[in-house]
Amino acid sequence: MNIPLLALATVLATIGPTHAAHAANDTQLQRLALCQDSWHDWKDDEARMARFVNSFESRFSRSAEGDAFTPKSETKVMGHAVTRVHPQSVGMGVGFSLVVDANSTKARAGIEQQLGKPMHCSVSEGVRSCEFKLSPSKTVLLMTGQSGQASTSLMGCYYFYQQ
Repeated sequence: MNIPLLALATVLATIGPTHAAHAANDTQLQRLALCQDSWHDWKDDEARMARFVNSFESRFSRSAEGDAFTPKSETKVMGHAVTRVHPQSVGMGVGFSLVVDANSTKARAGIEQQLGKPMHCSVSEGVRSCEFKLSPSKTVLLMTGQSGQASTSLMGCYYFYQQ
């Protein structure tokens, strides 16, 4: 399911700028990745989405992959450098995700500290996946390749849809 660009724009503009010049943690991105804020919840609020999109576009450039964005300047979440942002997806799902320079252990520790609860993890097909279900429609995910040994991890908020 693709989110209309106007809807994404509205969400991106809603949160407002929180990026510090010295690469302090970006609370805007962190809140989206941990399902604390959600473009999915805001998609019908055009003014809020427009503010979010304007903020996002001022801080990120579309990457060569097309669906991803790269920070224009150093950006961190939970102390980890953000290398890519996928504002409409978490892997193959609909949501909001970040790729951070952190292995599974470090990324998981940061997420669990913010959530105040442990994630449930497993390894399958060479990918370590962790999740914490917040509600029937929101799950915080963490995925790291090489069975959790890769130096980068994807973290984000996944929105489940009824089939």
